[in-house]
Amino acid sequence: MSLSKNNTALGIRIIISFLFLLSAVAKLYPSPYFAISTFEVKQLYPMGFSEGFAPYFSRILIGIEFALGFLILQKHFLRSIVIPGTILLLAVFTTHLTIVTIQDGGNSGNCGCFGSLLPMTPIEAIIKNVVAMALLVWLFVIMPKSNEKKDNFWVLTSVTFASILALFMLAPIQPMESKFSVSTPEESIVDTVAETSVDTTSVQIVKDTLKKAEALKNEIKTESNEPEKHKSGYAQYFANIDKGRKTLCFFVPGCDHCREAAKELTEMRKTNKNFPEIYVIFMNEEADLIPDFFKFAGAEYPYKIIEVIPFWKVLGSGKDTPGVKYLWNGNEYKYYWGITDNKFDPVDYQKLIQKPYSELKK
Repeated sequence: MSLSKNNTALGIRIIISFLFLLSAVAKLYPSPYFAISTFEVKQLYPMGFSEGFAPYFSRILIGIEFALGFLILQKHFLRSIVIPGTILLLAVFTTHLTIVTIQDGGNSGNCGCFGSLLPMTPIEAIIKNVVAMALLVWLFVIMPKSNEKKDNFWVLTSVTFASILALFMLAPIQPMESKFSVSTPEESIVDTVAETSVDTTSVQIVKDTLKKAEALKNEIKTESNEPEKHKSGYAQYFANIDKGRKTLCFFVPGCDHCREAAKELTEMRKTNKNFPEIYVIFMNEEADLIPDFFKFAGAEYPYKIIEVIPFWKVLGSGKDTPGVKYLWNGNEYKYYWGITDNKFDPVDYQKLIQKPYSELKK
């Protein structure tokens, strides 16, 4: 092979190696278990992967990406196995992204190719993959056919298995029914319903039938000023969550946007004595930062910590942090989430919580 072709081939191999290694590393950012679990919930679950199989598939897939990033730089079975295998993997990714683009448009969201480190839409990922496949085809063409009898197949298997094993060591699979517990402060025992609904008619002894009817009418009218009690599904975390008006938050301790939302809620609470009680569900990611989180927020609130995957499930499919819900007697009237169109809006929330029940639509 001529010197120019040799340099071209080397350049292509370095570019492809960089892309695969970057893709694998990005899927481990900012921490391996958190990033992989998030990848499973946001990318694999929607594709139909089960909770039992997804943890294995995700680690094997990322391990293969690492392996290909290394193997493209070595010479053993490069033209017969490594290059075709890399093209095949990219073709599978591209096919999936094409289906997503046809179904959802492909101009928004994060395909997950580079995790949360470098968000990329499906269309952008397709372009990236097509360019990479074109480079690999070019590499396949200019690479000379060589006698592979002297090549060592164990190099490929050793690098591949070592890469996959490293992923299982970096982010061990936790049991599906993990009950990891972290000490939490006592829950608030303030009963909002008891504070706001005072029955003034009950202290009067009414003998006249007409007065009794009027008192009963007033009592019914008072009761209609709030929604009927409903099970929100969060009582397993906070016993009083379905009593009265509550602000339920879904935060990650190290998330800057979550901290800002918590700080805004604290400022609102200081200026409104009737502000709905605040409760927080934290993701079990950097739980040691919770004291700093509350210090930044300016106040401490009752909280619970749950594991990464259960947290994403409770947050809701397609949702992102920070999440803020307005609950009244367990009924949900508003859900802010993420940092885009549905993000938490303090002005809007202030107006919402001041509305009487008659103005709220369920």
